[in-house]
Amino acid sequence: MIGYVTLGTNDLAKAAKFYDALLATIGAKRFMESERFIAWASSPTSAGLGLTKPFDGKPATVGNGVMVALVVDSREKVDALYKKAMDLGATDEGPPGPRGEGFYAGYFRDPEGNKLNAFCMG
Repeated sequence: MIGYVTLGTNDLAKAAKFYDALLATIGAKRFMESERFIAWASSPTSAGLGLTKPFDGKPATVGNGVMVALVVDSREKVDALYKKAMDLGATDEGPPGPRGEGFYAGYFRDPEGNKLNAFCMG
């Protein structure tokens, strides 16, 4: 149902370096970019993740309660994505593990404070 999620950034080049390395872990790569915006996806028909400098010219800030959830197909991929995020300078918001029946997830914040998780069902 989700087409894409966009996060704000104040340093597009630095944020892009983090997401290029992080999202490569799950097979995603850049599919669209300009001097203000970059988007990644695993395929043209899958949901994407974008980074942008805010259009209004004001500084990007982290939305309280906003989170991007990256779906993968195994616990091993959740673990790998979480570990890669930590290696790239992310901060822990809850290490990978079961969160209720049939839901496995790891939570982290990117270097600019945006909250993400990697999860799988089953």
